[in-house]
Amino acid sequence: MARHAVIDTSKQQKKEAGTKGRHTQIVILPGATTKPEGHMTTFEKIKIIKEGISKKDLEHLKDKSGLDYDQLAGALSVGRATLINKKRNEKFNPSLSEKIVGLADIYSYGYEVFEDEDTFNEWIFSSNKALGGQSPFELLNNQYGREEVKNLIGRIEYGVYS
Repeated sequence: MARHAVIDTSKQQKKEAGTKGRHTQIVILPGATTKPEGHMTTFEKIKIIKEGISKKDLEHLKDKSGLDYDQLAGALSVGRATLINKKRNEKFNPSLSEKIVGLADIYSYGYEVFEDEDTFNEWIFSSNKALGGQSPFELLNNQYGREEVKNLIGRIEYGVYS
């Protein structure tokens, strides 16, 4: 039976633990073993993807990120009906599960770096010069776009002009 956990480390806990710069906040974490530092290993992500992400886990990501089904469908490059028609505990196929985990990973990293969910949720829809005037969200619908957004968040984390 898959175990579900949500880790939401506060700013104060991060400072005390000295974990800034680590993936300490995970938006969805189905079936993973939670480590003290709160991040998932690549092998945990692979296992979760193979098992499939449930509709319940997608709903959690949707609620946490403030995205609606149209936005999720666009970011995941699937039809809206594909997301809506699943029952609560039904799982998505590995291909779609991989995209969901990738999206959750970006939101987790963004929430950690920005240290405020609302600020990140606003930033991700804002035009960005480093992305040629596009918003980060516009690039999330493919692997290379997700990588570019993750790299941009990394540059912001380290204070590089972005």
